[in-house]
Amino acid sequence: MKNPRIVFMGTPEFAVHILQHLIEKKYQIVGVVTAPDRPAGRGQKIQESAVKKYAKLKNLRILQPTNLKAEAFVRELKQLTPDIGVVVAFRMLPKSVWDLPTLGTFNLHASLLPNYRGAAPINWALINGEAQTGVTTFFLDENIDTGAIITQNQVEITQKDNAGTLHDKLMEQGALLVDQTLQMITTQKIQPKKQESTQILKSAPKLDSSNTKIDWRQSPETIYNFVRGLYPYPIAWTHLKNGTQVLRCKIFKVETEEAVHQLENGKITIANGRFKVAVPKGFILVQEMQLPGKKRMPVEQLLNGLRLNENAYMY
Repeated sequence: MKNPRIVFMGTPEFAVHILQHLIEKKYQIVGVVTAPDRPAGRGQKIQESAVKKYAKLKNLRILQPTNLKAEAFVRELKQLTPDIGVVVAFRMLPKSVWDLPTLGTFNLHASLLPNYRGAAPINWALINGEAQTGVTTFFLDENIDTGAIITQNQVEITQKDNAGTLHDKLMEQGALLVDQTLQMITTQKIQPKKQESTQILKSAPKLDSSNTKIDWRQSPETIYNFVRGLYPYPIAWTHLKNGTQVLRCKIFKVETEEAVHQLENGKITIANGRFKVAVPKGFILVQEMQLPGKKRMPVEQLLNGLRLNENAYMY
């Protein structure tokens, strides 16, 4: 099959880059499925998804179902007579949708499956201190990220990477992998491989306030990986106890320092403009931070307006 009819499904910027690559490669995109418009921000203005904005620029047919199982949506999808479905950063699909394209529906996932199934694979690979991750394409089935693997590409993680830089690396590799996968499917040069279910797997659950708080009992390296794994989104946080005040602070960037000391975990020391937090076997040097109701700022600037009690600590 030379030019398959493709339905593309996605929502965020990550998906836009993949769709743009397919358009530039002259693939036939017969429809784009994306999230409904929603109110967002302080003014609660109605916002279109990044994918919708791009699809409008390219005059692509756009579908925005509120219910993916709705008969009207499935009927509209069927009328597009798709050969292949391509899914990038979208919701879980019912079988009535992913089983509709004649050559199947595949998903691009930002990890080396079967590890890091779930909503936040980029963040968790960094948080766990991985030296490499990657992108995977796989055919959809009834469960989340469990379908037969088509192909994968590895991506190296450096010590300076954060969730933003790794996102961009995986986005570039993902575009190439989706193109490669489409060629494999249309030329029937695929041998999908069932995912292993016997090994102990690392997961990538959704991030929220319950799993993004810094634990100052951990090692400098572990905390460093935690902070960079949550930057630039959703950002690590901590409580700062300063006298009678308890402040909920965001921590954007840190460095590490190995040292022997007798300080309690979380104890803050300030010396020569350096904001140091004691942890086992060393210190975390806070570089960028945000206090409640204030702007994000370098710690040197923050210290100009923040008077810390001598017993101040993070927890």
